[in-house]
Amino acid sequence: MQGGQMIVEENAKLSSVLTPSKPSYIQSLTKIVGTLGPNSRSVEVIEACLKAGMSVARFDFSWLDEDYHQETLENLRMAMKNTKKLCAIMLDTTGPELQVCNKTGNPIEFKADSHVTVTSDLSKELCADVLPVDYAELAKMVQKGDTVYLGQHLFTGHETTSVWLEVLETKGQDVVCLVKNSATLAGSMFTVYMSNVLINLPTLTEHDKQVISKWGSRNNVDFISLSYTCHAEDVKELRDFLKKQNLSQTQIYAKVETVEGLKHFDEILQEADGIIFGRGNLGIDLPPEKVFLFQKYAMNKCNIVGKPVVITRVVDSMTGNLRPTRAEATDVANAVLDGADGIMLGAETLRGLYPVESIKIVGKICAEAENVYNHTLHYKRIIRHVEEPMSHAESVASSAVRSAVKVKAAIIVVFTSSGRAARCFDKCLCFSFHISLRSRLPV
Repeated sequence: MQGGQMIVEENAKLSSVLTPSKPSYIQSLTKIVGTLGPNSRSVEVIEACLKAGMSVARFDFSWLDEDYHQETLENLRMAMKNTKKLCAIMLDTTGPELQVCNKTGNPIEFKADSHVTVTSDLSKELCADVLPVDYAELAKMVQKGDTVYLGQHLFTGHETTSVWLEVLETKGQDVVCLVKNSATLAGSMFTVYMSNVLINLPTLTEHDKQVISKWGSRNNVDFISLSYTCHAEDVKELRDFLKKQNLSQTQIYAKVETVEGLKHFDEILQEADGIIFGRGNLGIDLPPEKVFLFQKYAMNKCNIVGKPVVITRVVDSMTGNLRPTRAEATDVANAVLDGADGIMLGAETLRGLYPVESIKIVGKICAEAENVYNHTLHYKRIIRHVEEPMSHAESVASSAVRSAVKVKAAIIVVFTSSGRAARCFDKCLCFSFHISLRSRLPV
């Protein structure tokens, strides 16, 4: 853990706080990943997102079909052509996610202190008293006292959109639960998450393989976010599968969002090209006061080995509000000061009312944090962990970054075909979310 070593520069004084931020031609170096969906899939909105600072477009395949996402991608390509701005494609796998289908689409109301039965019997109809889940071993995996969460987009922190259940008993296929909070769930699909329960399903599901082999191969995606990564073997399995699909250049970002993944983090980091720190589910598995400890540990580890780390769930309140809370704004800045390479927006851009504003304000916060970031101290910390002797490429990268730090106003352009050279620079300056120049998307 970094232990507060990422202190800011001396010029971060009161005068700089009171001075209005100046618009910059160069957007924040910390890259912003935006999830495209119902409120952010038109050409016009995507153009605005690109201009606001979105560098990576995330396509979440836990809902809707390939045709829907293909149409969104075509709109993205048109937006890139119109704005002359590149944007990488990230395919987000579903993984072993349990779901409740709401075929009618009608809102379901839950009242605190009432009882609800979660069952694997899919012949039963969904209502406020019965929740059919597509997992045959559900009742075998839980016991009295376990916690079950249910929501459309887990979990924003706004408890009116997600339900917290406590297991009372199991009866055959049924799990009887106590509803802990009142909430109204709307939409066609709800996600079920059981705290600290290891689901006996593969990380890379058959559905994920089908999506990658068809949609991923067709569009030659830049990144794949491997949801619910628990072991290094999960990453190896996906990499082997990608080679068979002629996607060997596609980078794998392991999404660590469970205690099981936390336990095997070091091994996962060695295999993955980058890490996505999924604070939504992990914030359920871990007590709230423990999340920051792992966040700092994980980011420090990623910085040391020169692999990008992306933080999720940062401005959840902007799903329905024009401004983030003060705590959220501070959270984003602290993530940057700790060495985050990217910020991922989920519900804020997917279905939120203010997708463009969410990207814009996060970019501004990141830019302010970068302006006072102590690059010199960070460089000295990282260089202590570099293996000796240095390779030729890494030596060149080290010298270039050292010069950039001295002049404090340099832009380093790295020409690369494989991304290896860019990753050398990333070891010295961890704000590079190196999107390879190999992108095949039209501009």
